[in-house]
Amino acid sequence: MTRVKICGVTTEADLETAVDAGADAVGFVSEVSVDSPRAISIDRVASLVAATPPMVTSVLVTMADVDRTIELVDAAEPDVVQVHGEQTPGDLAYLRSKVNAQVALAIDADAVETATRYEELVDALVVDSVDESGAGGTGETHDWGRTRQAVASLSTPVVLAGGLTPGNVAAAVRAVEPFAVDVSSGVEATGGRKDADAVRSFTENANTARTGADAVEV
Repeated sequence: MTRVKICGVTTEADLETAVDAGADAVGFVSEVSVDSPRAISIDRVASLVAATPPMVTSVLVTMADVDRTIELVDAAEPDVVQVHGEQTPGDLAYLRSKVNAQVALAIDADAVETATRYEELVDALVVDSVDESGAGGTGETHDWGRTRQAVASLSTPVVLAGGLTPGNVAAAVRAVEPFAVDVSSGVEATGGRKDADAVRSFTENANTARTGADAVEV
């Protein structure tokens, strides 16, 4: 079953919404170089991480440089840190050696073929539609066929992001067969606030989408 991450959570109410809907992971955005209604202070992230139930993975999403990212992880203590922007293999190796968290790297879907160079350096790869700064949350889909080919060649878990909604997530799961799917703006009522019905529908549709042999009609 495909796992689900609800990203851009900013409040305890939206955290509860995601958990109640059955999300496997929740993401909290802090210190990004773009204007986002989902960005919150690291103190706020720490509070929400502390409120996240033990069986749900907490993810800090940031565009900070490596040294600052280490400080943010130390302050918030998430289970995973998801990094966006320019990251060299050396940066990732250093980060991974310094934090008590798993490391996920966001990869531009237009350059997904480069993902293999990072396989030994991170715990997961997030294939996303990003803007010129490397930030995700664009609300735009990408070439799922191309991503599927990359996923097939990778041993590192791949998280599919970019323009996903309750209406298209099942098709995305069938097309790519990712380890997990990641949604932010696609389940919002307004910028930075989640719609409970959309979160629930997204999670249900992702969980029940049939892939591989299971998708064969009998």
